[in-house]
Amino acid sequence: MNDATTGADLDELELLDSDDDRDLRAAVAGFLADRCPSGGVAAIYDGDRALVEPLWRGLATELGLAGLLVPEEYGGAGAGSRDAAVVLEELGRSVAPVPFLTSAVVATTVLAQAPTDAGRELLADLAEGRRTAALVVPLSTSLSGARPVAGTVRSVAGALEADTLLVPVASAVGLELRAVPAAEATTDPVVSLDMSRQLADVTADPAAGTVVVTGDATAAVRAGLLAGTALLASEQLGVAQWCLATTVGYLKERRQFGRVVGGFQALKHRLADLYTSVEGATAAARYAAAVLAVDPAGDETEIATRIAAAWCSDLAVLAAEEAVQLHGGIGMTWEHPAHLYLKRAKADQLALGLPGHHRARLGELVGLVP
Repeated sequence: MNDATTGADLDELELLDSDDDRDLRAAVAGFLADRCPSGGVAAIYDGDRALVEPLWRGLATELGLAGLLVPEEYGGAGAGSRDAAVVLEELGRSVAPVPFLTSAVVATTVLAQAPTDAGRELLADLAEGRRTAALVVPLSTSLSGARPVAGTVRSVAGALEADTLLVPVASAVGLELRAVPAAEATTDPVVSLDMSRQLADVTADPAAGTVVVTGDATAAVRAGLLAGTALLASEQLGVAQWCLATTVGYLKERRQFGRVVGGFQALKHRLADLYTSVEGATAAARYAAAVLAVDPAGDETEIATRIAAAWCSDLAVLAAEEAVQLHGGIGMTWEHPAHLYLKRAKADQLALGLPGHHRARLGELVGLVP
């Protein structure tokens, strides 16, 4: 943990929504309710991506979310990870097919560490929504994966929506980060489990790019992966919250054998168990975001991130599976949106390190594993 952060600082973290949090949450939720219908998300699986571009442009420019984490000196809002966590909870509730996590969180965090002149220019463009970026690493890359890449990189998230690709390559200083125009790279879409966050195989020539982080970029790339991992938990939390709320609402209305099925004790127990798990995940995800805001390079931040990543990954899948099952026959249909949440939950579980990996590393961090 950094010397500048004390245990008292962490003990005083506020995890409940502030007035500003509630205002931001309401603005994002209202926007998504109007602009992100589940039918539009489902249409992506049939090859109709008409929803993606206007939805992201609206979030990026009308609400200014593209520049949420861009420092003020580069034209952004200079907000913190708690604000990004609020946004991601709402994006998870809507399974919104936008590159907020990949561009406005991961790529932005990487660039903001030690930008060159070209990096500062790119940050300003990101803040204004003029450009969208993606870090060229496999979706499964964990916090220990800050390594140079060569040749084709498989399963890159956010590459299809990006016009700028951030490519980590080996150099004399260790790891160099270059911004390559997407138009000068080969981006091949792949059939993905979650087509609302479709992956792509990327082949880019680093020589065509510009250095955007000064010196060895290893720490910068890791900072981006850490922020992405910590805040992905908030998206997973949003998925779980939607599944729980929607399932409870359905079971209050569905009748069988002359009574509301939500009154059956066995179903009450399942929902009660899911509710307590969601409450625990809420604390884990929000704590990870809050600690990240206070001490982004501290040991406590990695511990909180690993806890949130492991817990929220598994919970989102459980909540989505329960939503499908407890909706009965309708939950198995294409018309009901439950399948969209199950696909997002499963895909997120595979992203930025599997839950078992996070638990193993957590054991090492707290001294349970030598």
